[in-house]
Amino acid sequence: MRGTRGPEPDPYEAKPESESFEALFARLEEISGRLEEGGLSLEQSVDLYEEGMRLAQRCQDLLTNVEQRIETLRQRVLEPGDEPR
Repeated sequence: MRGTRGPEPDPYEAKPESESFEALFARLEEISGRLEEGGLSLEQSVDLYEEGMRLAQRCQDLLTNVEQRIETLRQRVLEPGDEPR
């Protein structure tokens, strides 16, 4: 009798909550390359597409967070009445 565990997790799937932007983006590029190469089943293609979309969203979230941090720092440096350069 087979076990009742679900499917094994993909060891190559990125863990978006714990990886750097660079690691997430590298995985996204890898996925893009695999999809462009072709030769995948429909199911494999859809799975990679889903993972790619999750990674793209996580990258966007990280970039938005960095932009907010930079804007906060910029505001702290400028004194009242100063114009941004």
